[in-house]
Amino acid sequence: MRDYGKIKNYKAEGRKIAVEFEKGRMEVTVLTDEIINVFVPIWSDDHRSKAIERDDLERVLSKGCNFDTSEGSTKDGRRSIEIKTSCLKAVVKDGGSVDFYDAAGRLISAQFEGERVPIKTVGIWEKELLEAEGHTVADTVLDKPVSDVRCIGKNDSLYGLGDKMGLLDKRSYEYENWNTDDPSAHNEQYRSLYKSIPFLICKGKEYTYGLFYDNTFHGYFDLAKENAEYIAYTADDGNLDLYFIGGGNIKSVVGNYTLLTGVTPLPQLWTLGYHQCRWGYSSAKDIREVAEKFRELDIPCESVQYDIDYMDGYRVFTWNEKDYGKPGELFKELKAKGFKPVVIIDPGTKREEGYFMYEEGTKNGYFFRNAEDTEDYVNEVWPGEANYPDFGREEVRYWWGKHVNDLTDMGVAAIWNDMNEPASFKGPLPEEVVGHDEDRKTTHRELHNVYGHFMAKATYEAMKEHTKKRPLVITRASYSGTQKYAAVWTGDNQSLWSHLAMMIPQLCTLGMCGYSICGVDIGGFGADTTPELLARWIEAASFATFFRNHSANGSIRQEPWLFGDEVVDIYRKYVKLHYRFLPYIYDLMYEEQKTGLPVMRPLVMNYEDDENTFNLNDEYMVGDSILVAPVVAAGERVKKVYLPKGDWYRLTDGEKISGGRYILEEAPLDYLPVFIKAGSVIPTYEDMAYVGEKEFKKLTLLATPEGGKATHYRDNGEDYSYLDGEYDLYEFEVSKEGKLKVNMANSSERIAKYEEIAVSIL
Repeated sequence: MRDYGKIKNYKAEGRKIAVEFEKGRMEVTVLTDEIINVFVPIWSDDHRSKAIERDDLERVLSKGCNFDTSEGSTKDGRRSIEIKTSCLKAVVKDGGSVDFYDAAGRLISAQFEGERVPIKTVGIWEKELLEAEGHTVADTVLDKPVSDVRCIGKNDSLYGLGDKMGLLDKRSYEYENWNTDDPSAHNEQYRSLYKSIPFLICKGKEYTYGLFYDNTFHGYFDLAKENAEYIAYTADDGNLDLYFIGGGNIKSVVGNYTLLTGVTPLPQLWTLGYHQCRWGYSSAKDIREVAEKFRELDIPCESVQYDIDYMDGYRVFTWNEKDYGKPGELFKELKAKGFKPVVIIDPGTKREEGYFMYEEGTKNGYFFRNAEDTEDYVNEVWPGEANYPDFGREEVRYWWGKHVNDLTDMGVAAIWNDMNEPASFKGPLPEEVVGHDEDRKTTHRELHNVYGHFMAKATYEAMKEHTKKRPLVITRASYSGTQKYAAVWTGDNQSLWSHLAMMIPQLCTLGMCGYSICGVDIGGFGADTTPELLARWIEAASFATFFRNHSANGSIRQEPWLFGDEVVDIYRKYVKLHYRFLPYIYDLMYEEQKTGLPVMRPLVMNYEDDENTFNLNDEYMVGDSILVAPVVAAGERVKKVYLPKGDWYRLTDGEKISGGRYILEEAPLDYLPVFIKAGSVIPTYEDMAYVGEKEFKKLTLLATPEGGKATHYRDNGEDYSYLDGEYDLYEFEVSKEGKLKVNMANSSERIAKYEEIAVSIL
């Protein structure tokens, strides 16, 4: 961090304390008792946040807080200003450093004030040699205009940053925030992928806190790789806009972060079901045959999704009538069998005279401009030469949204935004390309990491207003706060065992960063899957909230029936398991509206004091009650499972197992180790082919022998009437004898009541 010189004066006004230094200024704003913002205006005088919108800020400020501001001095004689809430204390010192303390006065995050001394450096001649051999060598990140370097304990764990590759605990790695379309076989050394989520959780022995660096420019995180004494955040431009987030434990920190940036909205129930897709379903015949086969084999399925093949020459918002028939006809045909149309949309708009999107966009100036701002910027994607919509402008988002609604009028039920990093075939978009942040002209240097965010917002808001239903928007690229508008998947993975294993830390981390609806391409998008890999993948993903098999044109097809009867049986078994627990998953999504906590969680979120969970990468929790331990290694038939302290019950046979230890679980190919926590009561449904096939008349409560309590939420699963009280909220209590007590905390005449509520004891 730069030396700003001595503190000259400070002024407290409302929740903001403005500090003037000899060589700069800083604003410290107390948002809540557990959230303090440190803002250094390096690039602009205002925040210009895309993650925290007006409604988010009003919600945060409505919490209220009390704090005191006083002047003091450090042990080495420097002047300091202390801002103290009931939970945190921020100390601003001469030079511009800021330290944070907890309510007990313990230092939990100190500014690192020494010189950055990397353990490993690459000299100029080494760099030239490596680059001559075709290697990429990153430029130094030591001298960036935006910098925050903070001390870290030698045993602290670091979580966050979204779907970056690597392990759950990202200590000792480095990453970049620059949304990147890279279809190669990712490994834990990859620094950047499709999303930029600059949110970290630091967990020490006596503290847990979050660091959110709200900056859309190209950013860099060194997580104690360079030096074990500190972590470092730097950026090419923008402001230092740090939100220090307290809470004392991971759940509270995640709750505070999602209070700040927004929670994932309650989805339509069907969207949580199973989806099938392939780039290469090249005709209505392909879609129809796949859909019919799922019904024939009794494998539940909600949608067979439409990849780029359905468009006319890859022109967005067009329909390939030659191969798919008249617009809307296939939708109507398959709707009768319970299939909902989900179509892909890319931002790249074909440059072609007479094409309505090109004509409208050109006439109204809706596309990015070249660096000289003399003409529309051109690159190349699937349709050939293409322009890129300037989604940062409200007018452009509205225009795009109108065409989204042309699709929903045709019968489209959900939109899948792809290639929105944005991807390009003729080199990356230059940073000097001109676009807008609303009415303010700026460059792609600022907009790149929020391009997918703006596109998701355009799609979500258009669908919400037009259909009056809860939209499913799926996006590949995103930024912090995009969870308010879209579900995500982890992009172009590969049919590799290492990518199956990577699914668990990736999805758990996305959940910790606010993305409660997330998934991966089951089976792998690129390369060729195998029967064993596909079987283990459907098992491992069986509780994912975005539950989709997707593969690439050129790879072998991934429908389960192509891999033999054994794989079909396994596939059916675990897709049905997902649907069995659908009411529990939906309950967790309802709770997420209040807490910000995800459905799929790392064990450390629930068992923060258990060091065995700190970097446990091959297990996950579903809420607080279900532990899933997938097999993620080829040929493995015995799974080493860690069960935290307490009693657990194996789902398949109800055997009681004491936790606080590792066990060895026999795991033949058709077996997924699933354990239920003692004292759990979990709502389950009967078999269904798809959501909407039949009315849910029976609810079965899966309970452990101790009995327990549970809250169960039910609405119409589609629209926003629940906001007006149209929902049922059940409170269940199951005794040790299996007797059930039911209390209705909320009841609506418009919601159908269960005809039977049964109890099943494990």
